[in-house]
Amino acid sequence: MKGPGPADAPGFWLDDDAHRDWLAADALRQFEFFRKALRKDGGFHALDWKGKPLRSKLQELHGTTRMIHAYALAELCGAGGAEIVDHGMKYLAQGHRDGEGWAWGVEGSAPTDRRRMAYGHVFVLLAGSSAHLIGHPDGQALIEQATEVLTDHFWEEEPGLFGPDFGPDWTPLDSYRGMNANMHGVEALLAAYEATGWEHYLRRAGSILAFFLGRMAPAHGWRIPEHYTADWSVDPGYDGDPMFRPAGTTPGHSLEFARLLLQHWDLSGRPENEAPSVAHDLAQQALTDGWAEEGGLIYTVGLDGTPLLPDRYWWPVTEGIGVLASLIKLDRQEVYEAWYRRLWTFAHAHFIDHKRGGWFPALDARGKPTESQFKGKPDIYHALQATLYPLAPGLSRQGTALPVIKP
Repeated sequence: MKGPGPADAPGFWLDDDAHRDWLAADALRQFEFFRKALRKDGGFHALDWKGKPLRSKLQELHGTTRMIHAYALAELCGAGGAEIVDHGMKYLAQGHRDGEGWAWGVEGSAPTDRRRMAYGHVFVLLAGSSAHLIGHPDGQALIEQATEVLTDHFWEEEPGLFGPDFGPDWTPLDSYRGMNANMHGVEALLAAYEATGWEHYLRRAGSILAFFLGRMAPAHGWRIPEHYTADWSVDPGYDGDPMFRPAGTTPGHSLEFARLLLQHWDLSGRPENEAPSVAHDLAQQALTDGWAEEGGLIYTVGLDGTPLLPDRYWWPVTEGIGVLASLIKLDRQEVYEAWYRRLWTFAHAHFIDHKRGGWFPALDARGKPTESQFKGKPDIYHALQATLYPLAPGLSRQGTALPVIKP
């Protein structure tokens, strides 16, 4: 089978053995490609399209932690990843650890960017949780350390959300409050719950979901405002960093948040509430807003749905695949299947590097890979999860029920 599946095949690709084998093969290619990122002196290289190290020696916190998480999943799948997890855990402790928290950027073993970012610290919790699931001896301790730092500095009890970023001395950098760190906070909290069974994590994840998906999304046409002031009022005119804080709303984040909502609902015992319908509404609006005429999902739109940044990146497509796989598992609707096939077909034609492994991160106006925003292949995290979510029997990514995909 040259592609992810025959377009005219009846039924659902999730039930098709050939499609599932294709997913497993792509996951294995990704694992193999990113093993080349291992640095002998600690941490991980950023890789170019061919899998060669880029010149920059900067190691950012989310990159280190995502590699730990990804290769913990490799170990759970039987593909082997324990050594890479251990390598990353050592670098977190010896490179990124900076007093009470973790430095955002490290070169060699010395922090060069000592900001304490909420976005980075929630990924530390994710890394510890994933490491703990495969029995790493330092996994539990990292969960506890990250939980303490997140609670003492980042968690704001009154709104029930993760708050500002800090400088090296724990002075807030500014008054900004953001959705992105909270969304990944939900991901990390759910992973910590799966690793420990501690209900505290589930409750905090629920608090974040209640604010963004219970209040903000329905009040804004099922689009989620990204940016907020210190009192958690929407800041519609905010235009910050184009990578982590772009103006407007992000369809890819709505898709990611919708999947996390279903995961939380599932881990909570599938209570009788509106979570599945909210996930449907979020996904439907994001796909409607984001799908480009020439295919792929654009990066950002305004609160009224007007396109803002038309750039097409790989990760919104992967997150669309993830939530659609979850929705199909819950409710075998043809519209979900149509979108699932459309996204995989586009990814196969444009984003997946079939020759070398990994995914290209962005496309130019002609639909060809480009490095206009990202240098090289940024990481394994998003694309790997797109292959594993459909293969998992339930709605949780982390659980030990992941399929065996040994080489």
